[in-house]
Amino acid sequence: MKSSFRMPAQGHPLPQVSPPQLLVLTSPEWEDYALLDSGQGLKLERYGNYLLVRPEAEAIWKPALPAKAWAQAHARFQPLSEESGGTWELLQAIPDRWSVRYKDLHCWIQRSTSRHVGLFPEQASQWDWIRERIRAAGRPINVLNLFGYTGLATLAAAQAGAHVTHVDASRKAIAWARENQSLSGLQDAPIRWIVDDALKFVQREARRGHRYEGLILDPPKFGRGPKGEVWEFYKLLPNLLQACREVLASEPIFVILTAYAVKASAITLYYAVSEMMSTWKGRTEAGEIALIETSAGRLLPTAIFARWST
Repeated sequence: MKSSFRMPAQGHPLPQVSPPQLLVLTSPEWEDYALLDSGQGLKLERYGNYLLVRPEAEAIWKPALPAKAWAQAHARFQPLSEESGGTWELLQAIPDRWSVRYKDLHCWIQRSTSRHVGLFPEQASQWDWIRERIRAAGRPINVLNLFGYTGLATLAAAQAGAHVTHVDASRKAIAWARENQSLSGLQDAPIRWIVDDALKFVQREARRGHRYEGLILDPPKFGRGPKGEVWEFYKLLPNLLQACREVLASEPIFVILTAYAVKASAITLYYAVSEMMSTWKGRTEAGEIALIETSAGRLLPTAIFARWST
């Protein structure tokens, strides 16, 4: 059987796409957070005055600090399995919750049934980037934050002067985010808090004619909406990006896409975002997000990202 494929006619070459120059983003300006050490599938972190030990699959090397340093931890998370949560083992006296600060943003830290504590400190460089883009625009900016979790990116955008719509499927996460809003002194900031399925919300926004100059997307590998809607990264991300195109304003200023715990490359996100934003003039960059150990200076990769800006 002959193949139906035909090379393009002479004079009509296939479009060439430049390969990305991958970046590594770090957040060295923290005072209330530090990655003290990592290794053997664990990480030792300081949140304010308290030390936590949590699982970290990327830390396949040996710890740099001695065992006595790790023994000073106040709590350790013991996973039941990779996907089904676990329990916290309390090793020293530690409050149920406490606050940490990044520049002028504040966040409550607390233990939960998962290994997460309400903050992804490696994202701080992205919060700074978002603020820079909004302030540089010099005009009113509407930002949509999907899968917004406890709201630090939302608060960074609002603090820079944007009107922000924050969407998450978890009522608990939204309540936590609103507490962070008050803790940061941003009670009067123009933020809409929405409990909804991200894809369905964006599709409704498109029909309503609502438009945004900035988009922040931090989708999980797997999740469920408030009405049981199933989110699967590889299956639904293309649909979400297409829907997001429909809610972009005529002159957008930025788009950020971050992915955790997925079997994908930053190059994958680079081409997905570049295709999504092909109508507008701008620049796409991509790479990894990492934390810097204070003990050995190693970089601990935590996520991949792609972002577009004018």
